[in-house]
Amino acid sequence: MKTASLIMGILSIFGMFLGFIPCLGAFNWINIPFAILGLIISILAYTRNDNEPKGNAKAGIALCAIAMIFGLVRLMLGGGVV
Repeated sequence: MKTASLIMGILSIFGMFLGFIPCLGAFNWINIPFAILGLIISILAYTRNDNEPKGNAKAGIALCAIAMIFGLVRLMLGGGVV
């Protein structure tokens, strides 16, 4: 589950960069819910009680949060959110 959260974080960062390309800003409407889902999975993986390292879950939380915040800012600046 920790590896899945890291992979979702990486994919959401790639989606964020894709949404920064002119004329593809509407892609953020797909990427933001994906980043929110990845953030939820990352938080669940981080709070799970086991003896494994939690580095992948921390990275997933950070990447998904960054993708979500910058995607929302991009939508606001581009006029996608009124």
